[in-house]
Amino acid sequence: MKHLHKIFIWMMAFTFCAGNLFAQKAERKNIREGNKLYNEEKFTEAEIAYRKSLEVNPRSFEGTFNLGDALYKQEKFPEASEQYQLLAGQAEKLLQDDPENAERLSQVYHNLGNIGMKNKEYAKSVEAYKQSLRLNPRDDETRYNLALAQKLLEDQQNEDQSEDQQNQDDQQNQDQNQDQQEQQQQQPEDQKDNQTQQEQQQNEQMSKDNAQQMLDAFLQDEKDTQEKVKKAQAEQQQRRRTEKEW
Repeated sequence: MKHLHKIFIWMMAFTFCAGNLFAQKAERKNIREGNKLYNEEKFTEAEIAYRKSLEVNPRSFEGTFNLGDALYKQEKFPEASEQYQLLAGQAEKLLQDDPENAERLSQVYHNLGNIGMKNKEYAKSVEAYKQSLRLNPRDDETRYNLALAQKLLEDQQNEDQSEDQQNQDDQQNQDQNQDQQEQQQQQPEDQKDNQTQQEQQQNEQMSKDNAQQMLDAFLQDEKDTQEKVKKAQAEQQQRRRTEKEW
């Protein structure tokens, strides 16, 4: 029984090894085919071949990297960036597995920097190029691209600041114009209110003047009446004296 069990284990191990060997051959075959097509600048066909290699081994560094390159050549930048990001996310493990992966990872970050430049995302490009140079300090092309990305980032930031200042100035001018319009709209109402207030004051003044005139007339009439009464009384007294003398 034990003998049969050992035979079964050996058969399973042989099957696994044979299957793994077959998968490796299929992966390598598709990658070689993809590389041939890529060199012939048949990037769409190369993409298909690289995808077939990843169907066999989804964790293939070479298959993922080459697929990203084929997509990049077709200007499918979001898809290419996705492939490069997959490798960048495994950078630490890949370096532990094989230090020689540093050069390819440097190219991964270099390509991510290029994609950032295409999308005018210069801040991302600067960081990607810096990471690339950490892995391969001798890459003069990446160093040049880094300097260019830094200059473009500075220009972009200055332009953004200018636009922000212009927007603030425009908003301030708009607010001032709006205030002036509101003042102009309110001015007739204010003038009307002032006119009404002046008319009320004039009416009140006229009423006071009329009242004073009426009072003065009344007092004058009363004074005249009193003088007439006094005059009449004086005349009456004079007549009485004359009558007595007679």
